[in-house]
Amino acid sequence: MSNKIKHSKVRNTGILFELLTRQITADIIENRDGLAVNLLKKYFSPKTQLGKEYELYRILTTETYNSESKANHLINAVMKTYNKINRSELRREKYNLVNEIKNTYKISDFFMARIGNYKLNASIYKLFESITISDPSSETNARYTIVESITRKKMVESVKSNKTIENYKKSEKDLRLLTYQVLVEKFNKKYKGLSGSQRNLLRKYINNISNTNSLKEFVEKESIEVKKQLQSFLPNIDDEVTSIKLKEAIKQSDKLLRGRIVEDSQVITLMRYYQLLKELKDVAGK
Repeated sequence: MSNKIKHSKVRNTGILFELLTRQITADIIENRDGLAVNLLKKYFSPKTQLGKEYELYRILTTETYNSESKANHLINAVMKTYNKINRSELRREKYNLVNEIKNTYKISDFFMARIGNYKLNASIYKLFESITISDPSSETNARYTIVESITRKKMVESVKSNKTIENYKKSEKDLRLLTYQVLVEKFNKKYKGLSGSQRNLLRKYINNISNTNSLKEFVEKESIEVKKQLQSFLPNIDDEVTSIKLKEAIKQSDKLLRGRIVEDSQVITLMRYYQLLKELKDVAGK
């Protein structure tokens, strides 16, 4: 009877690398020292076993082919290279890396971030684990997912090819910088009317790329405060229709407290509640 291959997010090299790169962005925005950068340099250099394994993850998540036969040939070549990795040393490096992450960040928050290509990374992990664990079913499903990704991405790329984007990529560095500056100016002009609360929410949303728990705590705290402020306006509203609408808005605000992870729709909803408060305050002359 074969053992079942179980995916481990904590031991998945592709996911560890992605979470560290996300954390770098969050650290920069928060003006923290380059802790995540140091971990990447230390554990993902070409000389480490983690670095060698990550390169194989990178190949399987970025390479594209037109046919399944070529995709399978690539997978076989990757597996052949993977067999040359010192797996005992690899396990030791992963253990040390996770320990350093625990000592540097809150581990539950660090691994809470959503991974866009989670299924693909999990499949690669299971494929590599199939070398030491006999599980034909998991190995077959993992390989199929990887083949599908390699061949589908090629078709998607050809469909999404955009001449404007290609021209932008080929343009001079100064022109790209000027284009970026124009975009930033347009953004600032479009959203210059945002209130302080709305700007603060956007800043929190951007800052908490990896720390989803922190964003959740912020949204919950703000939702309770917004509800309290909205309720304070009720006694002063004489119009029955307006009063009914406000009561319904207050009732619906409880939805902001649902779920373990803050969805984009919740952030947008909170932005709208801030706008409603702003309008109520303007009417009340506060």
